[in-house]
Amino acid sequence: MSGWDHMMNFGWGGIFMWIVFLVIVVVIVYLLVQSNKPRSYDSSFIESPIDILKKRYAKGEITKEEFEKMRKDLKS
Repeated sequence: MSGWDHMMNFGWGGIFMWIVFLVIVVVIVYLLVQSNKPRSYDSSFIESPIDILKKRYAKGEITKEEFEKMRKDLKS
């Protein structure tokens, strides 16, 4: 029974340290899981080739003929 006495004498400080240790372990595991997740990107920030083409035409970088040709190429 003296083994039990030795284990039970760590008091509140020991319990607090175990809680802190467990929180640290949980945070580390959470961060590892999050770092291994594939990144998902918001599709609203990704422009389609057609959108880029429309912007180039609107800015006057390409002519109407070039726009139509490129649009046909992209749709096929």
